[in-house]
Amino acid sequence: MEPLSTAEASPKEISRRQFMSAAIAAIGGLIGAAVGLPAIAYIIGPALAKKTENWVRLGVVSKVETGTPTLFKTTVQRQTGWITDQEEISAYVLTEDGQNYAAMSNVCTHLGCRVRWIAEQKTFFCPCHNGVFDKDGKVVSGPPPRALDRFETKIEDGVLFIRKD
Repeated sequence: MEPLSTAEASPKEISRRQFMSAAIAAIGGLIGAAVGLPAIAYIIGPALAKKTENWVRLGVVSKVETGTPTLFKTTVQRQTGWITDQEEISAYVLTEDGQNYAAMSNVCTHLGCRVRWIAEQKTFFCPCHNGVFDKDGKVVSGPPPRALDRFETKIEDGVLFIRKD
């Protein structure tokens, strides 16, 4: 049997230049992954996040007068990143039969001013630009482009909730 030659017996030596090139490429790859993976997660994260339904407690349904819109106000906490703030939510609630309830935003669809119910005229009035809405929130006159926004409602144990997205 013949002895192995020295070239076959020892592993191939790499030069300093080859080692530095490989090390720089490896470090560059790690930096690229460290920056790229969080960026990709930030971009596609909202699409993969579990959607939760935001039901907000308005109040007890016994406070709603049949045939007359009743204003409910509540405050909820919102968490956005590190910041927690308070959001005031208000809505007019209307029932004609004591069984089915409709909740309408009290924000005018024209420029976002607050509307108020005027019982004598049986209309909602926006003082900013004289927008007028009927009892169901439909535009009667003025510049509002559409009816008052509506909330989905549910009742649990006599308590009215609206869905706020």
